[in-house]
Amino acid sequence: MTTAKGPRTVLLGASCSASATGRWSRSPESPGISLLLPTRSHAAVLEQTAGEVPDVRGNQMYDLHTAVLMREHGVSRICARDTGFHRFPFLTVVDPLRRG
Repeated sequence: MTTAKGPRTVLLGASCSASATGRWSRSPESPGISLLLPTRSHAAVLEQTAGEVPDVRGNQMYDLHTAVLMREHGVSRICARDTGFHRFPFLTVVDPLRRG
């Protein structure tokens, strides 16, 4: 999963396999890539977001976790075909295959 943060590509730590995470963390020559990992405020941001969007369940929990990581790191725009991200009012969802 990638998200847009200015001209950078952001990889979400929870969405990456261990081998992929290691590969990206060893890529200092790729200044346009950042890996998002939970911060000390993760639990508080998760609680806040779950309170704002209380109907999340099942597979939507992955979207919740992704949205929380993005919120923690100030990323507000995601390029994704997954319409589930529209439920998070702090995210702007861009469908990369949609013209407009």
